[in-house]
Amino acid sequence: MAAQNNAPLPEGLEIAGYRIVKKIASGGFSIVYLAYDEDGNAVAIKEYLPSALALRQPGELAPVISKPNLPVFRIGLKCFFEEGRALALISHPNVVRVLNFFRANETVYMVMAYESGHSLQEHVAQLARKGSRMGEAFIRQAFVGVCSGLREVHANKLLHLDLKPANIYLRSDGTPILLDFGAARQSFNNEVPKLRPMYTPGFAPPELYSKAVTLGPWSDIYSIGASMYACMCGAPPQPANERAQQDKMGEQFDKLAQNYSHDLVRMVRWCLELDPEKRPHSLFALQKELNTPPPVPQPDGVLQKFTRALGRFGGIGGRKAE
Repeated sequence: MAAQNNAPLPEGLEIAGYRIVKKIASGGFSIVYLAYDEDGNAVAIKEYLPSALALRQPGELAPVISKPNLPVFRIGLKCFFEEGRALALISHPNVVRVLNFFRANETVYMVMAYESGHSLQEHVAQLARKGSRMGEAFIRQAFVGVCSGLREVHANKLLHLDLKPANIYLRSDGTPILLDFGAARQSFNNEVPKLRPMYTPGFAPPELYSKAVTLGPWSDIYSIGASMYACMCGAPPQPANERAQQDKMGEQFDKLAQNYSHDLVRMVRWCLELDPEKRPHSLFALQKELNTPPPVPQPDGVLQKFTRALGRFGGIGGRKAE
C-alpha cells in the first residue's frame, strides 16, 4: 500500500462530538486516529483520504482535490461510506464493530470500537526478530476465529478481498478481529457494476488479476491460506500471477512440513489452489478442519516396543492363551 503523505488532523481537535487524541495508523487510502467520544470512551476513527487524489497541508482540515481527480475521489468516497454502512449491520466478535460514520471536512469518517492489541503482521515480525516461528496451536486457534468472522461477512453478502496478516488484529487475549474492509463494497449481486479493488501480491487470489473471472467466498479462502502460510514461514507465498507462469510453491510446502503437521500444510495447500473449484467449498469446512487437533507424533520405536511388551505378557489380559 502506498504511503500517506497528508498531514493528519491536529491532536485535540473536536469533530462531530469526538476529540482526536493522536494518529495511530495510516496507509495510502486513509488515516486512523485514536479519539474519545462525549462519554470518554475510546474509539478509532478512520478518515478517507487517498494520498494519490487529495492533498492536505499541516494546519488545514479539508484536503485539496484537483478537478481531474474529483470524479475518482467521489467514487471512492461513496464506496467508503457504503462500506461503513454495510459493516454497521454486522455484530460479531471477530469483525471490527462500526459505531458511527459521518461527513466533515469534505470527506467521510468511520467510527469503530477501539481495541487494544496489535496486528497479526506485527506478531509475525516480532517472532521473526527473535528467530522463532509461530506455533501450530496458535495458528489454528487464530484462524478458527478469522473463519468465524468471515462467515458472518459472507452471510451479509460481502467479500473482504484484502485479507492478510496486516488486516487481522489481535486483541490482548489473542482473539482475532477482521479489519480494513476496503474491498467490502464487493457484492455477490452480479447485477451491480463491480469496482475491482487494489490487491496485495502474495495474498491476492488469481481471480483478482482478471476482470473476466467471478469473485466469491472462494477468493477470500485463498487469502486465508496465504495468511496462514505467512504466519508459518514469515513471508507471503509466491504471487498468484507468477504461479500461473511457473509455480514454485511445491518445494515451499515441503519445507513447511518440517515444522508443522501434515494436516495443517495440506489445509494451506488446499486453500492456495489456483483453481477456485479445487479450494475448500465453504469456510465451515475449513473451520471444522482447523478445529480438529493434529495427531500427536510418537517417538520412533515406542509403538514397536509397546507391541513387543504386550506379546511377552500375553496381551492386555496379562496371560497368554493356552
